[in-house]
Amino acid sequence: MHHFNYVQDELFCEEVPVAHIAEAVGTPFYLYSHATLKRHFRAFDGAFAGLKHLTCFSMKSNSNGAILNLFAREGGGVDIVSGGELYRAQRAGIEPGRIVYSGVGKSEEDLAYALEAGILMFNVESSQEIDRLNEVARRAGKRAPISLRVNPDVDPKTHPYISTGLKENKFGIDIDDAPAEYARAASLAHLEVMGISCHIGSQLTQVLPFVDALRKVLGLMDALRSSGIRIRCLDIGGGLGITYDRETPPPPEEYAAALKQTLAGSDVTLILEPGRVIVGNAGILVTRVLYTKTTGQKHFFVVDAGMNDLMRPSLYQSYHAIQPVARRERPRLTADVVGPICESGDFLAKARELEAFEPGDLLAVMSAGAYGFSMSSNYNSRPRPCEVMVQGGIFHVIRRRETFEDLVRGESLPGEPA
Repeated sequence: MHHFNYVQDELFCEEVPVAHIAEAVGTPFYLYSHATLKRHFRAFDGAFAGLKHLTCFSMKSNSNGAILNLFAREGGGVDIVSGGELYRAQRAGIEPGRIVYSGVGKSEEDLAYALEAGILMFNVESSQEIDRLNEVARRAGKRAPISLRVNPDVDPKTHPYISTGLKENKFGIDIDDAPAEYARAASLAHLEVMGISCHIGSQLTQVLPFVDALRKVLGLMDALRSSGIRIRCLDIGGGLGITYDRETPPPPEEYAAALKQTLAGSDVTLILEPGRVIVGNAGILVTRVLYTKTTGQKHFFVVDAGMNDLMRPSLYQSYHAIQPVARRERPRLTADVVGPICESGDFLAKARELEAFEPGDLLAVMSAGAYGFSMSSNYNSRPRPCEVMVQGGIFHVIRRRETFEDLVRGESLPGEPA
């Protein structure tokens, strides 16, 4: 459920007309519903009531500080994949003891930064990273808390670009090699083995792959216990999908029930890393039609948002519903919705049956709260859009629109001061 609804054919976000926000801040812009974000976080976290757990929002899906702060106030943590995300998380008020650090390419500087910050746990992804982190911790005079991210070779049945749990993927340590790597890590003086981590992919619409992966991980946990290595935390990752079009993902309650049943009798703390399932349908991208164009039998709506603003359709061929901000009685036609970027791959929708929009019309690109702004760029030297959050009857600009000056900040000509 989300709080984007029509009132007398005008699209509202909670109690605010979307057109009113567009008039105030210009287009394109990202728009989030505070009520939806809170509702989704509570629905997910609450589904695991009765089980020792920590919900660590996967902030690569959306790293705006206002959103992170909302989750912090709800008692959540975050899953980070870079030093920059750690900086954002701390700035937003996330407690270090609620931060887990994943990712295959952590630099030595970022490892040291996270160790000094006192994060809950590093999800280590390779044998060489084990050695690197041990050395960083030795120099700092600390012990680094770790889990090993294992690759269980489970097919998540999702887009290949967001599949992470197969042998062919770059992520994690092969589960068959994990016992030896755990034994080695446990022998190192500056590492403290805390858990096991596993994440098989994103936008999963079935429970079974999660259960299959969890069973494999529990088998590993039993083997480690037999060898004297105690596991206190089990990080099962994220990946629960949402409805963009006709998908029917399981609700959090069904997902949680399946994991609880599989974990019956276990005394570990479960760490969960939801991202898309919380923020995906809590945000939209609002854009304005600049031109309409017909070439032979092909129709185009040229809008002011492009692939630099929302990369998912071009990168993943992803579907995002497109709705008018003001509904009217008018003919329908099949058209592409395209942006101003100088790439043929710059589109938000292809061969979509839509109303016959006109220049000036506002469009809402739905389900854009996850991997929208966080994947945006300045390609074609386009300033990134602003981000807005509605709370009841008030809207707040939570990130201002970039300016041309922002595009060149940090640049200098040869011979000029850097």
